[in-house]
Amino acid sequence: MSALFQPIELRGLKLPNRILVSPMCQYSAVDGAATDWHFTHINSLALSGAAMFCIEATHVEAIGRITPGCLGLWNDATEAALRPILAAARKYAKAAIAMQLAHAGRKGSSHRPWEGGQLIPLSEGGWQTVAPSAVPQKEGEAAPMALDDAGLARIRDAFVQAARRADRLGIDALELHGAHGYLLHEFLSPIANKRTDRYGGSLENRMRYPLEVFDAVRAAFPDHKPVGFRVSATDWLEGGWDLAQTIELAKQLKKHGVDWIVASSGGVSPLQKIPLGPGYQVPFAKAIREEAGVNTIAVGLITEPKHAEEIVASGSADMVALARGMLYDPRWGWHAAAALGGQVYAPPQYWRSQPSTHKTLFGATTFGGR
Repeated sequence: MSALFQPIELRGLKLPNRILVSPMCQYSAVDGAATDWHFTHINSLALSGAAMFCIEATHVEAIGRITPGCLGLWNDATEAALRPILAAARKYAKAAIAMQLAHAGRKGSSHRPWEGGQLIPLSEGGWQTVAPSAVPQKEGEAAPMALDDAGLARIRDAFVQAARRADRLGIDALELHGAHGYLLHEFLSPIANKRTDRYGGSLENRMRYPLEVFDAVRAAFPDHKPVGFRVSATDWLEGGWDLAQTIELAKQLKKHGVDWIVASSGGVSPLQKIPLGPGYQVPFAKAIREEAGVNTIAVGLITEPKHAEEIVASGSADMVALARGMLYDPRWGWHAAAALGGQVYAPPQYWRSQPSTHKTLFGATTFGGR
């Protein structure tokens, strides 16, 4: 039987397979509020066959957005905008719905990727970014403002309030974004964190704020619902954050009650040199799983069902997450089940699409009609 289509339990959440739709920024919100595009995107991929769909990086305050088009969950308007979208997804799909909570830190106030992706100056409608230290993302950019104790408390509380709003929306699980050069990763990495107080310097100090945020979110979110954490396992830079430090963070997160670690990488500096290739980040998931004893999710150029099956079957990770592959093939889970002998849920309106060679793909054997 396919390892990819074996069930898994994350705290009180029971998933029928090991496939996750990774959170993917859509840059299509208005003042942080979801739009019709999100209705299309979320409802489509909730029917992909994946056991869980994770809503894109959802920012906990307005200045925490990457771009003016990024999704947020910081007030009643942003909460209300998501409610009908999630209601529709619940009505027609059975996938669990997670949400990634995020703060962009010094990578905020940027143009959308298709508009160049560069920092928007204050004079052109941008905003003052914040970070652990007043160190810009790249040379020549305006420096972020180093966070003081009041700023740290404000952002930690913003994560808590977003977690509570997510629970009110019926979100099944949360993932904290501690990767890709955004705020929590900035605290972890010596490349971005030059502080000399209790939040900088030693590994213990650099881990302190991300762990405080995790603890605050974990305490605010119902105990039966899981909370994961996405890491950049390496900065791909000498003197930066690396796998050994990631493993130590994962061990600490396990003590604090984390339910999974997504093993990504990079993002803290444009000087990074990433050796891209199919499954290039899988060894990180494997090492974290083995050394820290936590559930891991492998992500990064995983596109073929047989490759995903191999990752899970070999014990390299407990689940796989797909992003671009799901955009290209929104029924990836269906096709993986057909290739590997698994089953997925599909609404009865789609049962007639079941190929004659895979008559139990959806668990339905008949479709009457005239």
